[in-house]
This record gives sequence, C-alpha cells and structure tokens, in this order.
Amino acid sequence: MTGSVYTEAVVHLAPEAFAAEAPYQTAIVTLDEGGRVTGRILGGRVSIGDRVELAETRDGVPFFRKAAAAGPGGRLRGGSERSPHPGPGGPAVPAEEDGFQEAS
Repeated sequence: MTGSVYTEAVVHLAPEAFAAEAPYQTAIVTLDEGGRVTGRILGGRVSIGDRVELAETRDGVPFFRKAAAAGPGGRLRGGSERSPHPGPGGPAVPAEEDGFQEAS
C-alpha cells in the first residue's frame, strides 16, 4: 500500500494508552489505489506531499514510512513534492519548530 501524505501532525499529549510513545507523528495518506487512511509514521519525519509506503500494521493501525528512493526496479521514490492544499488548520509548523524528536 503506497500513497502521498495529505496532512500530518505530531502528537505531544497522547491518550494514556500511548503516552509513553509521545511525541509521535500521524498522517492522513491519500492512497494510490484511491481513498484516504489515517496512520502512524515510523522512522524519519514526513511532510505534506511526501511519498510513503506501508511498513506494518499493529492492532489494525497502519504504520507508514517514507517510500524508498527509486532503484533499478522502478521502486517508488521519496519526494518533497508538496500538495497545493496545506490541509486542515492552515500551514504546517516547520519541523525544527514543533519539538518533535525521533526516537533513538
């Protein structure tokens, strides 16, 4: 399952069940096969318009990661192409200003 990030958010104050995982990134992904799905992001930070691919599913929740760079087999390429729509709530906060830190 592959697609493009329609909008994204970083969750800082999570529900109790997920508090130990905060902050974490979520995204609404426009799927190549049609429709949109909400999921979590693994690995590096994604931005609106980035290409993503399904990494795994946990308890019915899709976890996406940035799509791999194009290779000899014509695999998907991660990108910085931006959507003409900033998404709900207006423009995104630049990554360096939102306090998100990748897990080490």
